[in-house]
Amino acid sequence: MNTTNIENGELNELDDLAEVAVLIPCYNESLTINKVVSDFRRVMPSATIYVYDNNSQDNTSIVAAEAGAIVRREIIQGKGNVVRRMFRDIGADFYILVDGDDTYDAGIAPQMLKMAMDGPYDLVNCSRQETEYEAYRAGHRFGNKMLTGIVCYIFGDRIKDMLSGYKVLSRRFVKSFPALSSGFDIETEITVHALELAMPVAHAVGSYRGRPEGSESKLRTYSDGIRILWMIVNLFKHERPMQFFSLLGLIFFMVSLTLGLPVVWIFLHTGFVARLPTAVLAMGIMLVAILSFTTGLVLDTVTRGRREAKMLAYLQYTTTGYR
Repeated sequence: MNTTNIENGELNELDDLAEVAVLIPCYNESLTINKVVSDFRRVMPSATIYVYDNNSQDNTSIVAAEAGAIVRREIIQGKGNVVRRMFRDIGADFYILVDGDDTYDAGIAPQMLKMAMDGPYDLVNCSRQETEYEAYRAGHRFGNKMLTGIVCYIFGDRIKDMLSGYKVLSRRFVKSFPALSSGFDIETEITVHALELAMPVAHAVGSYRGRPEGSESKLRTYSDGIRILWMIVNLFKHERPMQFFSLLGLIFFMVSLTLGLPVVWIFLHTGFVARLPTAVLAMGIMLVAILSFTTGLVLDTVTRGRREAKMLAYLQYTTTGYR
């Protein structure tokens, strides 16, 4: 559905049905924040627009306030820290989370909101469609596909463009989301939260353009890519401990067999342990393998309890009245 199909009357009806908050985390975005706020005020006239300034060294806060946004500050550096503060502080029925760099199309916000209400969906993710080749820096396109593919393989193939910074979230998503990330890995954590609780998820295709001249991306291709990959590994360990520690146990088991079988073979034929240090090492590694399997079993029970607690927090909120 194209946003042009949503008439003004229908848009006003959407605004009347739910309280909507537009959340814009910012760091040094004085060149773009005026247009971002103005665009969302135009397409979502009844929504409350919040700009959270994350220690900007330019006049981002002043420009955002002049554009009509409610400006607040988060002094702990990092996008994940800003998002956590937003989710804690702001109450709404639906949240539109978008970057302040003017790379996303504000015009599809009504479409995404309507999808969230009609579904109802707890997460409507904007799947980016490039309108300029320069929209992605070198390595970002490949990194996004690789990291999204890894998460889909581990947690379920229901998400496209995991690292998109443009999303509509329901109240029950936001208020059940622990938000433990501190940086750009927050999008990965949002995705896994939705997949782990089997939340209803939808996608809307939106244009994605390059930053205007003079505006610089805060995402560092390699260091942030490694950080996101490390977050995926940790989420795999926390949310799938049985699989994670079973894989480690299997690796240790195979190494132990590789080292120990020749020693056992010699012992069976000669009655002597020819390589005692190797035998001790193989036995030690086998014990580590057994401990890994046992750890996976114990943590799997713990993880189930945590997942049930998050589900109970999620179920405290309903979508009654949104449709």
